[in-house]
Amino acid sequence: MLQQLSALDASFLYQDTPHTPMHVGAIALLDPSTSPYGPLTLEAVTAYFDERLHLMPTARRRLVNVPFGMDHPYWVEDENFDLEYHIREVGLPEPHDWRQFYTLGARILSRPLDLTRPLWETYIIHGLDNLEGIPKGCVGLMTKTHHCAIDGASGMEMAMALADLTPEMTPVNAPKEPWRPDPMPTDTELLLRTWGNNLQRPTQMAELLAQTLPATQALSRTSRAELPSAQTPVPVTRFNRPVTAHRVIGFERFRLDEVRAMKNEVEGATVNDVALSICGGALRLFLEEKLELPEDPLLAMAPISVRKSNADYSMGNQVSAMFVGIGTNLQDPVERLVKVHANTSTAKQMTNAIGADLLTRYGDFVPAAVSNMAQRLTSEFSRANQSAPAFNCSITNVPGPQVPLYTMGCRTITTIGYGPIVHNMGLIIPISSYFGEFTISFTSCREMIPDPDLFMRCIRDSFAETKDALLGSDAEAKVASIAKNYEHLAEAALAEIRAVREKAEA
Repeated sequence: MLQQLSALDASFLYQDTPHTPMHVGAIALLDPSTSPYGPLTLEAVTAYFDERLHLMPTARRRLVNVPFGMDHPYWVEDENFDLEYHIREVGLPEPHDWRQFYTLGARILSRPLDLTRPLWETYIIHGLDNLEGIPKGCVGLMTKTHHCAIDGASGMEMAMALADLTPEMTPVNAPKEPWRPDPMPTDTELLLRTWGNNLQRPTQMAELLAQTLPATQALSRTSRAELPSAQTPVPVTRFNRPVTAHRVIGFERFRLDEVRAMKNEVEGATVNDVALSICGGALRLFLEEKLELPEDPLLAMAPISVRKSNADYSMGNQVSAMFVGIGTNLQDPVERLVKVHANTSTAKQMTNAIGADLLTRYGDFVPAAVSNMAQRLTSEFSRANQSAPAFNCSITNVPGPQVPLYTMGCRTITTIGYGPIVHNMGLIIPISSYFGEFTISFTSCREMIPDPDLFMRCIRDSFAETKDALLGSDAEAKVASIAKNYEHLAEAALAEIRAVREKAEA
């Protein structure tokens, strides 16, 4: 069955160039010592995916374009789907350490996906015995999926649907009907669909305007003091210039309980506020080291999921965004967290007053050809460094399950998230949590962060400064009191994972 990309999904496709490949994903580090099924070989992984392809809605779908770009592309089940093309096996070069690991991951990340095939790849990475802090014998599983197919929330749901909760693999229910590829639509059929879509748009626009009116009235009742003011100017940093085709990645691991204890020290603050504040501190330290710290605070774009709890995760991107000053102009970590919390609170008030997805839905009424041209012109202007940045970086927080997950019997030790960067926005910081761990990853251009070890040190130092300033000498006692609630969180996570699996199999 043909499924059309939304305007938001298509926008990620239109931004895809050799310098700005638009895929998202993660590297999971798996411990085979827990597996009763033997080594994690290419054949074993291929068989595992083959059995679970029906739980991966994007796995066998490829894009088909409407003639002359008159409408957004469609997904079609690929009659030439070849699973072995999408799963590859690589070895980490000597000395098998973190530096080589990051370099290998960045090289894989730098290569664009083939837009004529289903838009995903998985890499099995061997030779990780010298990764400090990781059990010997671990294997990496790196996934790449185009951003036009999934967002962070749907990617996390898909990962949970594929994983098991014990080393013994849970039997997977066979699909109700055998998979059959779609017949390739003709140009005439696609143009007829475009004509039908155009006929429906006036009615859809009227419905959207009717939904906008209450939001406008609610916004008018909000006092000016409650609304966030636009940050001007947005400072220009090394991350706000054209990017090259070369990437750099890295990550740091912390205890989630420590983050939860920190947020309790500022009334009303959230884990996300603490994450944004730590990132602000890390960027302050990094730019100070480079003698490039601007006086004005950096502005981060933070995606907001508008996905409903019963939504099908095959429905692409369902996100909006808020823009938050992350306090890089403030040296004191407590002052920074207070300011970040105030910034996120006012941004959320604006989002709640308007509706998180309302403005995004207006993009569906921009003609596809105009949207495509606008995205590419914006990219070219940014590449020529002729436009001021709308924001400095992207920071995305996708909470994960608080129970251990297993893949083919191998326990997931940790994950490293990564995302796309574009001209004029050369830094994305994916944040996630998993089984009591809190991870801060980053993806950037190699010219912008030529020394990733320094950036990782700045993340560690910012975390330590924030923890010391907020928790002080009572840190361990405060963290211990937080940890008592974990059993309840684990039970809730188990229920959520079971629900996701049942929805996927249905």
